[in-house]
Amino acid sequence: MASDRALVACLGAGRMGRGIAVQFAYAGHEVVLLDAKPRDPAAFAKLESEALAEIGAALRTLAELGLFDPAHADTLLARVRVARDEDAPEVLSRAGLVFEGVPEILDLKRDILARASALMGPEAILASTTSTILVDDLSPAVADPARFLNAHWLNPAYIIPLVEVSPGRHTAPETVARLHAILESVGKVPVNCAATPGFIVPRLQTLAMNEAARMVEEGVASAEEIDKAVKYGFGFRFGVLGVLEFIDWGGGDILYHASRYLTGALGHERYRAPEVIERNMEQGRIGLRTGQGFMDYSGLDLESYRRRRLQALVERLRAEGLAKPPVLPD
Repeated sequence: MASDRALVACLGAGRMGRGIAVQFAYAGHEVVLLDAKPRDPAAFAKLESEALAEIGAALRTLAELGLFDPAHADTLLARVRVARDEDAPEVLSRAGLVFEGVPEILDLKRDILARASALMGPEAILASTTSTILVDDLSPAVADPARFLNAHWLNPAYIIPLVEVSPGRHTAPETVARLHAILESVGKVPVNCAATPGFIVPRLQTLAMNEAARMVEEGVASAEEIDKAVKYGFGFRFGVLGVLEFIDWGGGDILYHASRYLTGALGHERYRAPEVIERNMEQGRIGLRTGQGFMDYSGLDLESYRRRRLQALVERLRAEGLAKPPVLPD
């Protein structure tokens, strides 16, 4: 790419494009929100005003929350502009990275991607931010599929660190590596995932959200109590220990037996453990106790590892105001 801070273009000036613009402007990039359809001057002026107002408000909020001096908010906002659809040839020919963020309509996305890919420079990366349509369903419309992939941001895009990067059958490994490097340079945490429905986070959170709603429906607990349990138990642990690391921490055998019990007690196959859990048990891959589970712990100083994880949990206690001093004798 020509510059470490290459021009970033967002196809569509909606919520996702605006969030991405905040992130890249904050990190020093020039950003252009490219309107995805022709509009009359009044309609475009309204879109431009609304988009810049929302981006400016987000930047001012970040400043008020202590991330930077509020005096610099206008400097960051000045890195963003909204361009008309007819400006696409000029904008896209200069862009080093292009994100598509138009509505989740397959034919619309294909049309926008086809046009954009034909106008982009030979080294630019094109990424769809779709959360539902797979890269291989979109890539036939793209002029050079080797430089195309999905990059799924989580809202608010300028806050949540994760970006799920999903390459397709024709995506070049170099494209994936370059996108990772760019995302990391602006403070994001990219993860690779296969081109399968739901990626990683939507699959996990759909199960969790439906189960939480189901527990309200069944009268297990109130919505308030369930959310409190998530904030101070479920989410509290998984914010430090990943889900699979947590399985290893306790032991895959515990999950296996708990799954069998819940499947029988609640009478539903959704609680059944996948075959990989039983396979790991048969192979002695229980987790920390055996040095291997989903992760490999064989080269780690386990005592230091446990201490680091517990330290992180204690820091979360402090952040929540729950780290109380001990009660000592008078």
